[in-house]
Amino acid sequence: MGEWGFLSKLLDKVQSHSTVVGKVWLTVLFVFRIMVLGAGAEKVWSDEQSKLICNTKQPGCKNVCYDHAFPISHIRFWVIQIIFVSTPTLLYFGHVLHVLHKEKKITQMLESEAEKNGIKPHKYIDDRGKVIIKGQLLGSYLASLFVKILLEAAFITGQYYIYGFIMFPKIECSQSPCPHTVECYMSRPTEKSIFIVFMLVMSCLSLLLNVVEMFYLICRRSKRRRRTNTRTNPHGLNGFKMYVTGNSGSSKI
Repeated sequence: MGEWGFLSKLLDKVQSHSTVVGKVWLTVLFVFRIMVLGAGAEKVWSDEQSKLICNTKQPGCKNVCYDHAFPISHIRFWVIQIIFVSTPTLLYFGHVLHVLHKEKKITQMLESEAEKNGIKPHKYIDDRGKVIIKGQLLGSYLASLFVKILLEAAFITGQYYIYGFIMFPKIECSQSPCPHTVECYMSRPTEKSIFIVFMLVMSCLSLLLNVVEMFYLICRRSKRRRRTNTRTNPHGLNGFKMYVTGNSGSSKI
């Protein structure tokens, strides 16, 4: 798990700048994907190629059959998936740091003028020092969610087309230099199938959480806009009706 330490520290800092659903997504990523991958899955796949048994002694045939059945190892595939899926979140975190640094400079420059003119220098920070996801941050957050949804869907589809969702114990291969159709047998196929299904379920759960979080942010943004419009125009349609009624009454007189 040492190689995941740097990524885990970066993602842990993102939690304070995420929504409630985003924190759940990070928990799923930490506990059910990174930890399970490092603690259990790597050991299960440690004998993936060395314990492959083929009914031939032709030199090179075993390696060719394994490469044909598995162009990329499951472990390496999941590692690449986690890194790619985490990248949009890290880019959003970089944008947050840029915005906070920029706002800190503006606050220092306009601290005295803000009190006189009533300017609010903290546009993205509330009174408790918490980052408010709106404006540019909201746009970058939604963009990161959209990219993560595409990446999760692409990796799930790619896993299906590369080697399916179940580890079959027997592999048939007729690649050169095999003299004929060779049958190879994987070690611990049932145990590996359980991990494959588990990682697939976690990928689908992460995809669902990203979709839910996107709709959550959009709905919260629309509610905030309606609230702002209500404060700006408290009478709304009633004021318009009163105006029309007043005009019609004056015309009758």
